[in-house]
Amino acid sequence: MRWGCWCATPGGLVIEVTDGTAAYNRENYRLSTFYDLAKNAALRMAFTLSRELAPHRCSAVALSPGWLRSEMMLEAFGVDESNWRSATAEHGHFAAISESPLFVGRAVAALAADPEVLSRSGGSFSSGGLARDYGFTDLDGSAPDCWRYMDEVQGAGLPANGAGYR
Repeated sequence: MRWGCWCATPGGLVIEVTDGTAAYNRENYRLSTFYDLAKNAALRMAFTLSRELAPHRCSAVALSPGWLRSEMMLEAFGVDESNWRSATAEHGHFAAISESPLFVGRAVAALAADPEVLSRSGGSFSSGGLARDYGFTDLDGSAPDCWRYMDEVQGAGLPANGAGYR
């Protein structure tokens, strides 16, 4: 199959959004076999598309937001964007490290505006990692680094504490 139709003009960008970076998913079981496979398939798709689209100078990357404060998540935790940190008592890790949908949107915008994005093609990135690289922030001015937090704090069984991860 040829993908040239996706990138008729050199310099296009395909972003596969998934749950978990390649590094995180390589080391962690993700809920069930089917969930794990689905989330890793998007990582592999970005990798393989990067190879197929390379002749067209088109980039393909995988992007993983962290704990996303989507409308559904806010509703599930009984909070909204103005008081989401009050979810700390019952949902500590969510309150410590969650990010707004705007944050991952800024990651997409940063990638799209990067004249060197082709050098990232085939890679797997988190919104928090891209915030460090490109210097953007979330609505509250922080730059949550969820996947590092999940590995070093939540995965280690430590209590919720976003200090040093926002």
